Amino acid sequence: MSDLQQDRSASFAQGLKLIQQLGGTDRPAVLDLFESIGEAEFGEQCVGFIYGDVYHRPGLALPERQLVTVAALTALGYAGSQLQFHAKAALNVGCTRRQLIEAVIHVSSFAGFPATLNALTALKAAFDGLPPEEPSEETADVPWAGIEDRYERGLAAMKAVDGEAGEKVAEALQDIAPDLAAYIVEFTFGEIYTRPHLSLRHREIVTIAACVALGTALPQLKVHIHGLLNVGGTRKEVVETVLHLAFYCGFPAALNAIAAAREVFAQR
Repeated sequence: MSDLQQDRSASFAQGLKLIQQLGGTDRPAVLDLFESIGEAEFGEQCVGFIYGDVYHRPGLALPERQLVTVAALTALGYAGSQLQFHAKAALNVGCTRRQLIEAVIHVSSFAGFPATLNALTALKAAFDGLPPEEPSEETADVPWAGIEDRYERGLAAMKAVDGEAGEKVAEALQDIAPDLAAYIVEFTFGEIYTRPHLSLRHREIVTIAACVALGTALPQLKVHIHGLLNVGGTRKEVVETVLHLAFYCGFPAALNAIAAAREVFAQR
């Protein structure tokens, strides 16, 4: 056996072990799919490369990789079966149902409500038959605590995440669509960002995933890369999130996102 074959064999063995953990079955259905069309070898290469190599990279924990995947598949809007698989996989590696629901709801402001509704349908199918989930307690100290006015609450959340960048976006809309600026502040930040069960850091990772998947939101991607770094995320997490998504959203989308990240890192 050549060195290349040995490397592929080792990667496949490691990938198979992980995908068995994620999917909860000994024989992943994806291997049967590739085998049924005469591409068993390519199926093994996919499992080995994605699950044997990429998923094992440091810098992004396995539950967070699943949140990233769920968010990106939600934004893509056409991968319901894969979203259902990865929702179940996320539960198998420690995510809660509430976190997954929050991740999908969060994407509504970036990919639209139809994509979110479709994703919630996939989550419902993934959760069917599971026992009730124990409610979790929220003890986070947040900058909008006690602010009843939705606009002011949104401004507090926007400032915590985006700093001056978010305010500049809102200001730039004042001469043409001031109501749109108000909706962004009131709904996206005042209602969505201030919901419990998902930290600001996780919300920014989810937002980056959605923007990468959309492929048409590079200015917003740059704002939210800044945002992740502002709330305690790291450059490594940014890079790993984008690299991870190359295999779900395509290499062109990942290359564009990495170029955006490079600009942000240089600015900082």
